[in-house]
Amino acid sequence: MSSPPTRPYQICNHCIMDSSDPNIVFDGRGRCDYCNNFERLIQPNWHTDARGQAALQQMAETIRADGKGKDFDCVIGLSGGLDSSFAAYVAKEKMGLRPLLFHVDAGWNTDQAVGNIEKLVDGLGLDLYTEVVNWQAVKRMQVAFLRAGIPDQDLVQDAAFFSGLYKFAREYKVKHIITGSNFSTECCREPEEWGGYLGIDKTLFGDIWKQHGDGRPNDEFPLVDILVYKIWYQKVLGMKVHHPLNLLPYVKKDVEDELERRFGWQRFRHKHHESRFTRFYEDYWLPRRFGYHKRRAHFSSLILTGQMARDQALERIAKPEMDEHFLRQEFEYVAHKLDLSVAELQQLFDQPKRTYRDFRNKRDLIGFGANLLRKLGLERRYFR
Repeated sequence: MSSPPTRPYQICNHCIMDSSDPNIVFDGRGRCDYCNNFERLIQPNWHTDARGQAALQQMAETIRADGKGKDFDCVIGLSGGLDSSFAAYVAKEKMGLRPLLFHVDAGWNTDQAVGNIEKLVDGLGLDLYTEVVNWQAVKRMQVAFLRAGIPDQDLVQDAAFFSGLYKFAREYKVKHIITGSNFSTECCREPEEWGGYLGIDKTLFGDIWKQHGDGRPNDEFPLVDILVYKIWYQKVLGMKVHHPLNLLPYVKKDVEDELERRFGWQRFRHKHHESRFTRFYEDYWLPRRFGYHKRRAHFSSLILTGQMARDQALERIAKPEMDEHFLRQEFEYVAHKLDLSVAELQQLFDQPKRTYRDFRNKRDLIGFGANLLRKLGLERRYFR
C-alpha cells in the first residue's frame, strides 16, 4: 500500500497550486513549475491573433478537403460542458465545418448537460449521435475502481467517453476529431497524483478488474488502449485530433455569455459539473478522502490567463463548491445508483488509500512512448 511522502506545506505565490501535488517544484521567487511552464512553453506558442486566425482557417480548409463527398467532415465529442460546446460553435460558425456531434451517455448526465446538448443541436442545425454505454458494465467497473481505493475514479467515465469516440471514428473512417481541450481554461493540468492518469491503460483496468471486480467478464465495457489510439489510429491510420480553441480568443465568461445569448445554453457552477458523478468525485470524494482539490488547477489556469484574481481563487478554494446538505444527498444518490448501501460506500471511502502504482500498469511504457514521439518531432509537449 502506497503512502505519499510528507513535505512542508507550500503554496505558489502567483497561482494557487500547492504541495498537495507531491511533485511540484518552487523556484527562488516562490513560483511553481506550473507558472514557469506557462511562461516558458505555453505563452510563446499560444497565438490568438492574426497568426492564430490563419492557422484556424488552414485547419478548416484541410478538414473540409478531406470531408468532400461525406455526410460530415469531422466529429466533436460533446458533453454539454463549456469547452466542448464552444468547440462545436467554433467548428460550425467560425470554421464552416460540417461536424457530427458525438455524445457518450455513461449514465451520469445532469439534466442541465442534456438541455445544453439539445439547445446546441437545434441552434447550430447539426446532427447528434448518442452512444449509450451499457449501464451494468459501467456500474460494475466503477464499483471495482472504488474498491481499488485509488484517486483515479473518473478514469472509468473517461475511458468510456474516449473509447466510444475513437471506436466510432475508426469504424466510419473519420479522419478528423475536434476537441475542446485548450490553454485558456486548462493550461495548468491536473497532476497525475490527483487522479490525472495519462490515458486509457488496459493493463491497469485489467488488473483492477482482476483484483476487485465481481469475478465475471465485463466485455461490454468499451476500452481502446492509449497505445492503440496514439500509435495505430493517429500515427499509422492518420487520424488527426485538432485543438481549434487555442487559435482564437477564449475568455471563459465571454464565451458563457455568448452561448447563453445565442442558444439559451446554461452555464455550470464549475468545470466538469455536466457529469453528476464527476461533480461528486471532484467536490466531495477526492478532496475529502485524499486532500486533492482539482479546483486548484482549474482556478490556477484562470489566474495564469488573466481571467481570475488570486485572492478570488483563494476565497473560492477555502470552501466547498456545493453546500454540505447537497453533498450528503449526492453521496446517497451515488451509493444507490451503484447498487451500494450508504454504509458500503462509506466503507469504501474509509478504506486504506492506494494509487495506480499498487496495480499492474503501463505507465512507464506510456511515458517512454510520449518522449519518443516528441524526440521524433511527431508530438509537442506544452504541459508540465
